[in-house]
Amino acid sequence: MDFLQALGINNKNFGSSTGLEWGSTNDQGEIQSFSPVSGELIGSVYLASESDYEHVIKKAEEAFQVWRQVPGPQRGEIVRQLGIKLREFKDPLGHLVSFEMGKSLQEGLGEVQEMIDICDFAVGQSRQMYGFTMHSERPEHRMYDQYHPLGIVTTVSAFNFPVAVWSWNAMIAAVCGNVNLWKPSSKVPLTAIACQNIIRDVLKANKLPEGIFNLIVGRGSTIGEKMLHDKRIPLISITGSTRVGRHAAKIIAGRFGKSILELGGNNAIILTENANLKLAIPAIVFGAVGTAGQRCTSTRRVIIHESIYKKVKTALIKAYGGLKIGTPMDENNHLGPLIDQDAAKTFVEAIDAVQKQGGKLLCGGEILSGGEHESGCYVRPAIAEVENHFPIVQEETFAPLLYLIKYSGDVAEAVTIHNDVVQGLSSAIFTDNLQEAEYFLSHRGSDCGIANVNIGTSGAEIGGAFGGEKETGGGRESGSDAWKAYMRRQTNTINYGTELPLAQGIKFDI
Repeated sequence: MDFLQALGINNKNFGSSTGLEWGSTNDQGEIQSFSPVSGELIGSVYLASESDYEHVIKKAEEAFQVWRQVPGPQRGEIVRQLGIKLREFKDPLGHLVSFEMGKSLQEGLGEVQEMIDICDFAVGQSRQMYGFTMHSERPEHRMYDQYHPLGIVTTVSAFNFPVAVWSWNAMIAAVCGNVNLWKPSSKVPLTAIACQNIIRDVLKANKLPEGIFNLIVGRGSTIGEKMLHDKRIPLISITGSTRVGRHAAKIIAGRFGKSILELGGNNAIILTENANLKLAIPAIVFGAVGTAGQRCTSTRRVIIHESIYKKVKTALIKAYGGLKIGTPMDENNHLGPLIDQDAAKTFVEAIDAVQKQGGKLLCGGEILSGGEHESGCYVRPAIAEVENHFPIVQEETFAPLLYLIKYSGDVAEAVTIHNDVVQGLSSAIFTDNLQEAEYFLSHRGSDCGIANVNIGTSGAEIGGAFGGEKETGGGRESGSDAWKAYMRRQTNTINYGTELPLAQGIKFDI
């Protein structure tokens, strides 16, 4: 395939990189990357060894000594050039994202565009890493705070956004003066290798040292655990399940490291009796079936007022009946496959649990086979009527399974149902009533990190801080002031006088 050649992807690839040089270990086993689109083998990656890890960390530490002394705007210039290079490779990289992960080609290209956008954002941020000045209570004293880089920032990314989430972390961290280490999902390692190849050209052109952008593809039980315990890594950003995040957070906190956790979501849309269904129905369908339901912001639950429940149910079933399911490389299809056959099996098991717990399946729910669906990863998106307290509804099923939940009272009742899950990532309400919208956005409303009015739960823009509350982890990435997480904060006081007055009026004469 031409896009593999354009990105420098070989049949067999090495699993560690310091940005300029690839490792050469080939005796630790290898990961084979099969496309969920067709089931065919795309390529494989040799797993990195612990000695590879040590080499990468050493180069990263050395690079940090150089990179942190480069002025912020100059670091931004390097990131600007990375954005230009990503523009050059948008088409082949978008195709690889789609083919290796299974999302639609439009979403694959959109993910690369998100990388480009965060580069542009980070360039501006490189000139805006502001601190505050404070008035001292002591005469002839000046106070201010400032931010310094941390060191090695590690990103552990998930399969569903194989490149975008890494760029959120890496580009912001880079302009802040940090160096980066990336451990990608073992389900989509080739996209990470492609990004390293793109980065290499910019590093070489600017005569920068190796170690600024690093990659390690290794087993979680060895390399992953080593990273979690490594005191040389002050910050690890992890996107994954709540189970993984809970394990990682305990270890990182135990060594007083910092973590950014982007974990599970159980996102809901509330439809009040004042909802504009012309807006709501397309938003629900895209939120539920986009990326085959494999976004952390995918719409899982729809909480519908009883006065419009039947109308909404009928409209959604009709919309699902018109969905085109097939190869994501065909832009006429609405959704492609799940990441692998295990994900398809989990989808079917969840639907079985729904029915055993008292829910009603309204449409979909089967694994497709034959023709372009031969890989066994394609499923028909499902809709089920449920109650919010069902155990399966309380979990996040990472697949296109949408729950319909009826309520009869006011918006406060809907919000109570909405908040009655352990996850707290994204949320939305559709209403043309100002009071209902403001209630949803108030401290009594949605308990999620993202709350939207008259748009769906997915499709967050990079300008806002991204992340959630409760078992979603509490981390924030991307825009707003999320850059501060990648830096250490320092309060400074300068005495420019000839006396030494103490704070709080304390007297200490000697």
